[in-house]
Amino acid sequence: MRAETGSNSWSSRPFPSPRRSTLRVAGMALGLLGLASCATPPPKDPDALAEYKEANDKYEKLNRKNFDLTMWANKYTLRPVAKAYIWAVPRPLRNSIGGLYQTMNEPVVFFNDVGAGKPRRAGDAFVRWCINMTVGIGGLIDVANYAGYRHHDNDAGLTLATWGVPSGPYLFLPVLGPSSFRDGVGYGIDVGLSPWNYVPRGYGLLTFNWAYNIMGTINGMATNVDALDQVMKDSLDPYATIRSAYQQQRKAMAENIKNDHRATVPDWYHNR
Repeated sequence: MRAETGSNSWSSRPFPSPRRSTLRVAGMALGLLGLASCATPPPKDPDALAEYKEANDKYEKLNRKNFDLTMWANKYTLRPVAKAYIWAVPRPLRNSIGGLYQTMNEPVVFFNDVGAGKPRRAGDAFVRWCINMTVGIGGLIDVANYAGYRHHDNDAGLTLATWGVPSGPYLFLPVLGPSSFRDGVGYGIDVGLSPWNYVPRGYGLLTFNWAYNIMGTINGMATNVDALDQVMKDSLDPYATIRSAYQQQRKAMAENIKNDHRATVPDWYHNR
């Protein structure tokens, strides 16, 4: 369940400073390369083979270990923090923090819309960013939504999907959650696309960067904590349920982008 952000979403994924971004992406890349020896061979039984291919989870044994580790961390650390945040912070303020985080990520959405060859979507993302960064006080108030420019999600993993790049095997990364080879590479690209990583760190900007990342992450956890609790409570196999939901959601999001053939010019222009 990804944050779309995902939402897509598992949790909001912050865009840290360049040095931390490089370390995180490098760690992810090493993890991906290290999976080669962990693959589970495909079964020979035809029915089991069909199920194996549909799940696209050749590293299931390792993924389940990462899932168990993440659920342990969620139970004893992440969930209590999210619940305390929900208790302490009123919903309107949480919504404003989510709007701020969303607005800060709007340039990444814009660049990916351009990369996907969707100028109308790119234009909407650009207008949203301009409106919310100014009259919306940095996104604390979603003025652009009231003006008819609704938020839409996009990221480099989805852009690569619209180019026909296969997802590769499913991955469950510790703490980061559901992913795939394509989405892991896409995450690294998104870090590079975020303009906030290239802003000089003076005049309190480093403090803002830390606060923005931490609050965005906690707010994302709080947004999804009840849904995750429900899955863990009701599902016979929460791991498989989350895997299926993630894969279906990512496929639907990519199809939605590819099938968006709206005219580049906004509707209000035609209705003048």
